[in-house]
Amino acid sequence: MTDMTLRRYLTQSALDPNLIFLLEDIASSCRVIADHVRNGAFEGNLGSANATNIQGETQKTLDILANDEFERICANSPHLAALVSEEVEEVTWLKDPEAGDYLLYFDPLDGSSNLDVNLSVGSIFAVMQVQSDGDRNVLHKGRYQVCAGYAIYGPSLMFVLTVGGKVAGFTCQHGTGDFRLTHPDMKVPAETSEFAINTSRYRYWDAPVRRYVDECVAGEEGVRLRSFNMRWTASMVAEIHRILTRGGVFLYPADSNNRNAGGKLRLMYEANPMAMIIEQAGGAASTGHTPILDIAPTGPHQRVPVILGSRSEVERLITYHTTERATAQ
Repeated sequence: MTDMTLRRYLTQSALDPNLIFLLEDIASSCRVIADHVRNGAFEGNLGSANATNIQGETQKTLDILANDEFERICANSPHLAALVSEEVEEVTWLKDPEAGDYLLYFDPLDGSSNLDVNLSVGSIFAVMQVQSDGDRNVLHKGRYQVCAGYAIYGPSLMFVLTVGGKVAGFTCQHGTGDFRLTHPDMKVPAETSEFAINTSRYRYWDAPVRRYVDECVAGEEGVRLRSFNMRWTASMVAEIHRILTRGGVFLYPADSNNRNAGGKLRLMYEANPMAMIIEQAGGAASTGHTPILDIAPTGPHQRVPVILGSRSEVERLITYHTTERATAQ
């Protein structure tokens, strides 16, 4: 561990001071949320809130608390124009937008179904900018993200961030509360022997995904000539963090059960930020047909298929999808 704190890292990155203020507010939000998660059993905050969000998913009490903390703390940033949250149907405008103001997209508590069984959960965020005075359009391609990151609430609290060029990981030091740089240049290994997918959905998958998983499961006796391990934690943050530290590929593809909805994961505050992080760390991110960061969004809660991780595995999956499409034609 170095003496480099998050604040020092940000100030040395030649960023707009207003972006630094916002990122520090986001980090503070994550620190507070981590305390809520840690003390959920004592504060009576575990379990369902008996409500659903815009996606029709059951909200946990901590989903709502986490969203409230993001809104409360980040609203202090004077150049933050709007909030786009998984838990809120409409865009929350904080001010009349001016060119250069910031737009914050966030999933306040990813993987909250894991809370009751004490597995890792996290928060995901991305930041874009207002294009011109009075512009209330929040639907920009992922390539326009100025930064993206996540916090993971596990054995330690980590804050992982890219402002372009590299991915840096900061660990919250117990006692001081400082985020200190512990992973200065996180990279996705080019090759991997791990994949993460919910195999209970096998019956819904398209042929390219079945082919890929079947080949991995076949191991040394199959065409891949080596063994693979499968992982699935139902927390995108946990899956991506593992990929950033030891490689792998994460899939939540379009299938016959979710295709009409567009997929499972949300573009603006799940797929886009994670795609930026993975690409900046040397990996790849795709729907199977299109780079995730090139998708033109149609709504703040749009869903998309997601395949991301080690570049060689993502490229193999793209090839399988391309071959299947050509055969169908």
